[in-house]
Amino acid sequence: MAYYFSKTLPVGFDAASQRVTEALKQGGFGIITEIDVKRTFKEKLGTDFRNYRILGACNPKLAYEALQLEDKVGTMLPCNVVVQEIAQDRTEIAAIDPVASMQAIDNPELKASAQRVQTLLRKVIESL
Repeated sequence: MAYYFSKTLPVGFDAASQRVTEALKQGGFGIITEIDVKRTFKEKLGTDFRNYRILGACNPKLAYEALQLEDKVGTMLPCNVVVQEIAQDRTEIAAIDPVASMQAIDNPELKASAQRVQTLLRKVIESL
């Protein structure tokens, strides 16, 4: 089982970042964290890296539901979405598959919740 699903867009990094942020919003997710990996590596390691951003996407209603079912599931939240430049005007968007990540937790209700999140995230990625 793959642990993510992805789509490559024929656009630059900034345009792809805007598109995925808007698509997540339309899909019921907000961005609660954003990590600029390129900048962080430059600042912390003094090394260059391609454009690579990690977006922490959260659907508050579904996150609340999951935390009611398993109080430690917060260790796996939010759902990470990666935006990475793979070539000029080619950007890959990849999202964690919450069903795959929740396999470590033996809770059938949580697995059902993860399937709902998976459906929403997959629709977002496919809509790009």
